[in-house]
Amino acid sequence: PTEEKEQPCYNLYNSILSSSYFSLLNLFGEFPLVDQHSTFGKVVGTLTAVIAVAVFALPTGLIGNGIEEVLSRRKEQDDSDEERKKIEAATEPQSFLEVDGSTYRGRMYIFLQQQSTTTSKAFDLMINVLIVGTSLSFMISTAIQDAKSTPVLRVLANFNFICVIIFTVEYVLKFYASIDDPRYRDSGGRFKFLFSAASIVDLVAFVPYWVQAVATQSLIPQDMKSTGTTVVSVFRLCRIFRFERYTKAFDYFDDVILLSADVLTMTGFTALVLWVFFSSALYITERDNPDPEMQEYYKTVPHAMWVTLLNLSGECPLCNYTLLGKILTGIIGLFATALFGIPIGILGAGFEELIDNSTEDTLDEEVHIDTAQPQQLGSSSIVPGGGVTNDHEGNSSMGLESRLYKFMNGEGSQAAVIFEILIYVLIILTVFIGILQTVEGMENTLHVVEWIAVIIFTFEYIMRFISSTKDPQFTYIRNPTLRRLRYVFSFYSIIDLVAIVPFYLAVALPGSWVDQHDEFLRMLRLLRLLKLDKYVPSISLIDDVFRLKSQALTVTCFAAGILWIVFSGLLYATEYKDTINAIDEVPIYGCDENCTQVDRFRTYFDSAVYTCIHLTGDYPIIEYTAWARVVCFVMVIAAVGIVAIPSGVVASGFAEIVQTRVKSQCGEQKGAAGDDWYEWRLAELEGQDPPKSRFGPTMDLWQTNVNEFLNGIVNPHTGETIWNCGSSFFRIFMMTLIISNVIAVLVESVPEVDRFVGNDPNNFFDVFESVSIFFFTLEYMLRLFSAPKNLEALYSSWVYATTFFGIVDFLSTAPWYIERILLAIGVTENSDMAMVFRVFRIFRILQLEDFLVGFRKVDNVFRASMDVLKATGLMALIIWVGCGALFFIFEQSNPNWRECDESIPLRSSIENLEPGCYDFDTTAECVEYYGLGMCVQTSFTNMPDSLYYVAVFLGGEWGLVDFTWGGRFVCMFLCVIGIALYAIPVGTLFDSFGAVLGMSDDDDEDDES
Repeated sequence: PTEEKEQPCYNLYNSILSSSYFSLLNLFGEFPLVDQHSTFGKVVGTLTAVIAVAVFALPTGLIGNGIEEVLSRRKEQDDSDEERKKIEAATEPQSFLEVDGSTYRGRMYIFLQQQSTTTSKAFDLMINVLIVGTSLSFMISTAIQDAKSTPVLRVLANFNFICVIIFTVEYVLKFYASIDDPRYRDSGGRFKFLFSAASIVDLVAFVPYWVQAVATQSLIPQDMKSTGTTVVSVFRLCRIFRFERYTKAFDYFDDVILLSADVLTMTGFTALVLWVFFSSALYITERDNPDPEMQEYYKTVPHAMWVTLLNLSGECPLCNYTLLGKILTGIIGLFATALFGIPIGILGAGFEELIDNSTEDTLDEEVHIDTAQPQQLGSSSIVPGGGVTNDHEGNSSMGLESRLYKFMNGEGSQAAVIFEILIYVLIILTVFIGILQTVEGMENTLHVVEWIAVIIFTFEYIMRFISSTKDPQFTYIRNPTLRRLRYVFSFYSIIDLVAIVPFYLAVALPGSWVDQHDEFLRMLRLLRLLKLDKYVPSISLIDDVFRLKSQALTVTCFAAGILWIVFSGLLYATEYKDTINAIDEVPIYGCDENCTQVDRFRTYFDSAVYTCIHLTGDYPIIEYTAWARVVCFVMVIAAVGIVAIPSGVVASGFAEIVQTRVKSQCGEQKGAAGDDWYEWRLAELEGQDPPKSRFGPTMDLWQTNVNEFLNGIVNPHTGETIWNCGSSFFRIFMMTLIISNVIAVLVESVPEVDRFVGNDPNNFFDVFESVSIFFFTLEYMLRLFSAPKNLEALYSSWVYATTFFGIVDFLSTAPWYIERILLAIGVTENSDMAMVFRVFRIFRILQLEDFLVGFRKVDNVFRASMDVLKATGLMALIIWVGCGALFFIFEQSNPNWRECDESIPLRSSIENLEPGCYDFDTTAECVEYYGLGMCVQTSFTNMPDSLYYVAVFLGGEWGLVDFTWGGRFVCMFLCVIGIALYAIPVGTLFDSFGAVLGMSDDDDEDDES
């Protein structure tokens, strides 16, 4: 506060109550303020994106799945098998009947449709090549800036003219011969053909061209960049749907709509009602919002419907809502998205189901999945190439190389086990050091440790090189020298070399190219993570996944690819002349100030990047024209569910293969760790008496009494828990205390309340906290004491301390004691650190778990998913760290994320010859020229910063999109496959959560019966 203003400037996070809305958005997977968080805020954001979003999505997912299941059951009851068979039969393509080849028309039909001769096949191939050629010519023409005089554009225009003539002649001949098609032989056959899907696809390839030619009185367009020519070219892109005849991908889409028509009608109407209702409600709450941007998007109901559509699809690109607006968007995120997403989910799920039924991918001999036990630390039998050690030689007859080979693979002695464990600890440690050293000022942090690690890795490589003659993977090579040479070019050898050699070159050649680019070459050390695949197969399973799901991927990738190409063209056509919607400066695209969408959508290839992001369901860009919003609407409703299927197929295939390996290795033994261990162990102990205490019967009596006081007495006949008066009073008291503590934390964070109470020692909040800690500590110690008599703790204090309950109870008290110790030595006095410890009290809300079941099964879920999580978790880690490194390399000097002092010009000019902010290739050069603090890179400044953004991206949220082309390729990789692979652990947790809950429900049903 100042003399002029009693209150400080408004802060979005000035209290827990205020920040709770933005945290809610983060938990939905939305990060509208992704680039505006502090360092610690980014750490919290990373944890939220990686862990919390998965758990928070469970209720919404369960609501949506539950409603879909109910609707599916109702549909099964309403629809008879005969009716469904009729629909399926009607949607199946009819086979060609015999055609009279003696007539000219019949021969023409056979030539164009059946392609039974070499000539007809060659003609069909030529048409396909021309279709691809016209599509590429349009894409290339958008990248050529000179629209009228470039010779290349004239060549492309002439090529398109020739193609249109050929397409027109082909269609006329098809139309003439169409009545020889069995589907169109009856009266009005040609009329039916005219309105068939294949005919319409052919027509849009040339009719708009001739319409434009008549309108402009020019057979060949003079301006390839005009709006008319662009629209015509986009229509011609639709001709690629012709390739659907080879995959029948979109035939499945028709089947899904027919088979699910009634369910789609019901849920579609519900989604429409929700859309209109929330659009109207948000219009009322936001039309007078003090934020001008919010007013613009909600100035009318039709305007409000655009952003509300995104909200209902799970997006929240805006966040500065009024209080009522925040409540409405919170309701949308918690409940409405599940209902609104059902029609889209039905289309996507139905499409995938039909494809799965038609392709019938199975784990057959063609797709052999290696179910051998992966190498365990200290007992490995699998070597980096997949070979298996040969134990036929006796130890007495083993030479030096054989003994060395076994040692390097953790066999033969305890020393070998320790050395192998050391290598993998060093891998993780050096990866962490490599990430840490990208932070400014920490370039030489733990440099000595890195030196030691490199020396050990070098020693390991030399030993593996010497012993490679005994590697079973290379036994087919007789010459020992050639065996070693073959090892040098093996996968794991190359990883070792690229991680080690640059380090020595930088030291040996100071000032050389290697030394100058040492910052980038350090990223190669992250490749050591791939060596962990030797013990937890993940990357090595990808080829198995693609072979397992090859047929389904062929069909779904075709459908997704076609939609991507077409929508990229449509979005480009609607935005490439958009000079109205303003955007932030994008100097890397040639615009330093007053930028608009036209600077983003300069070419078709630019549009393809943004369309790829939109097709994942994310809309970081919302400043679109009306026609572009229509295109986006179609993408949200129809395309997103289909485009996501290939990623889902890969993810399900990966999980299927991992689970197959796990089952073959571990069998179906109940009670094994990772297979609902807690549930099975609990079932084993039920009915057994708790173990006797070694301190005698008196201790047994005390523990039993305390356990009954805290947890009640279970009636063995009814299973009902009975509480005495003292127990009931204590439970009510503790529940009240927990709720009061949570309210106190929330209220204390409000600046006005904090100033009113004051920060003097022994103020109200301090006294209340001390009293609360006494009771929480007392309860925690009593629970530890009585755990040996508590069945839910498996009669073990250690099990209680390491389960969800024990950890929550510990977190509710430990921070207070740590804070007291730090205050005693003066560490947190007069610092914000004290506030951090006080906020830790919010964890006490989790103690309500004792009263309201919610997270009770979380620790069981992790145990049940452990085997699959190990493999998929490593995959997710490699994708996260690898893509984080690539984004850091490509984007650390992107001028789009560069901010300079106002005294620095944006560009040099005749009036000012000083280099401008965007004239420097790197931000470091700008800092070196103008001084520290004058030029700042706001995003991707180091590896931790990059990992934060990639964690958000992998959650499907693209808070930043204006990348360099290197960053764009990484972005598209994540959109196409990276997000799906990264999401497998989340899906595994979801399935396990449902399985654990299902087990509990089954137990309840058994008890009732």
